[in-house]
Amino acid sequence: MAVSTRTRRPVARSRAAAAVAAERAPGGQQHARLAEIQRVRLLAAAVRAVDELGYADTTVAHITSRARVSRRTFYELFTDREACLAAALEDILGLIAAELAAVDRDGLAWRERVRSGLWTILSFLDRERMLARVCVVQALRGGPRVLARREEILGRLATVVDEGRLESERAARCTPVTAEGLVGAAFSIVYARLLKGERRPLTGLLGELMGMIVLPYQGPAAARREQERPAPAVPARAAREESTVDDGVADPLGGVTMRLTYRTARILEGIAEHPGASNREAGERAGILDPGQVSKLLARLERLGLATNRTGEGRVMGEPNAWTLTSKGVVVARNIRMYSPADVGSEGAPVGVSSSAGRGVSPSDFDTRLGGT
Repeated sequence: MAVSTRTRRPVARSRAAAAVAAERAPGGQQHARLAEIQRVRLLAAAVRAVDELGYADTTVAHITSRARVSRRTFYELFTDREACLAAALEDILGLIAAELAAVDRDGLAWRERVRSGLWTILSFLDRERMLARVCVVQALRGGPRVLARREEILGRLATVVDEGRLESERAARCTPVTAEGLVGAAFSIVYARLLKGERRPLTGLLGELMGMIVLPYQGPAAARREQERPAPAVPARAAREESTVDDGVADPLGGVTMRLTYRTARILEGIAEHPGASNREAGERAGILDPGQVSKLLARLERLGLATNRTGEGRVMGEPNAWTLTSKGVVVARNIRMYSPADVGSEGAPVGVSSSAGRGVSPSDFDTRLGGT
């Protein structure tokens, strides 16, 4: 369900090129980190906008206003709206790939591998309903790039199901079209549930869908057994996250109503590294020599509740300021540091829509994870 490393897409190439160029520029590592944060914010905003407004009605302005990122920054990171939405889809697929990677299916028979993969995907779609609606419902209304990606995904899933023809002489009489029809039918059923906004868990479809898939390959008795099998226990993690089913999009600066600039990030990180810094010290560590600019940036961080001046009250005349981060500022600074140049340069790293950074799973892994190969 993701980009093959052998066939890299323009989005991945432009992202890598932008990262390399940023790192070569003065202060390159910091710029690269900031560019990745802005990219993440735009992808998270794109998912929210598409879910709220629909694919066709979502504009670049809708995305940038929700991300609190300028149009100029948007076009530095993406060639157009379609490229941004395609990248958001790839990040969602990367999250699903990570879920599949965590399941050990080595050595399992075909039916068990398909059942395990299907359960994993349905569980993810239940837990991340916003991502599910965007990936399953809205992607069907996407542009040429998104629709082509959808066809690749369905084709790969059909290839996995088609392995059922190796199970018996009866199964060998089926054709590849059988698998294509089964995948299309299963996708349509999930699509319809999401389109209607039903709250019933999609995992409740596991038995019926498996029965439908197994029937042409292994016969009615095997299909009935699949329908009657109890579903796996819901993992504790999924149960805990069920209450946040519509909050599956992570903005690294979530809750902070600000546009993150290079200078703002540098000041924030400088205070984080050296608590108690004066205006001059904070400016020097950020590479900003204009005292007026430093004062404006510090005042802005204070208004946003990210930094506080410890000598603000009872200050002796002539005593320098002493800036420290608030608890919210500490979180934002930590999130900024999370996006290292190594993350930026990894073309397949699913850092964007949710917390998959650092899992070592790329979106392209989806194509092999379902089949357990």
